[in-house]
Amino acid sequence: MVALRNKLLVRFASALDRGTINGYVLDVGPQFFLIALVSDGIRSNGFQCYRLSDIRKLQVPDKYVRFHEAVLKKRGIRFPRKPPVVVNSLAELLVTANRAFPLITIHREKVDGGACWIGRVVDVSRGRVTLLEIGPDASWDDELESYRLSEITRVDFGGDYENALQLIGGSKYQRTVDLIWGRSNPRQAK
Repeated sequence: MVALRNKLLVRFASALDRGTINGYVLDVGPQFFLIALVSDGIRSNGFQCYRLSDIRKLQVPDKYVRFHEAVLKKRGIRFPRKPPVVVNSLAELLVTANRAFPLITIHREKVDGGACWIGRVVDVSRGRVTLLEIGPDASWDDELESYRLSEITRVDFGGDYENALQLIGGSKYQRTVDLIWGRSNPRQAK
């Protein structure tokens, strides 16, 4: 992909969401691709992984690339490094993002377009991901929730909102996983 090879700022729309997304393509897998998000405020705001099949109106490069890159340069924001996240499969994406970031967000727009689920991956197996979730008040849930991988349309991590939740919510996650599983690391996807 030209955008990945030439480090170009792209703009696109998702078939499942309104508006457009700006960012730098950092990796492309068979179903998902990883972008470093450039928010509407022209700042870095974490990473997002979209399904390739949902992309519409791709502009390479973004028609406002000169303006955006000038703003990023003035703010001292450099081209983002690719995080150690693997997009070869959704299971690998979830496990590696969970290893690299304190919280991940999953979206299931075809199930509930107005919601997202944020937390830590506890398990990925049998076509499902199990999360220990954190709420919008930064309190950790007591119960685990499980979702079909086939329903996940987007995965986010490293953004301002996830970081704010982790800042206030802390690490109850680790104590809870230790109690539930008797260990500190989620099972690895195979």
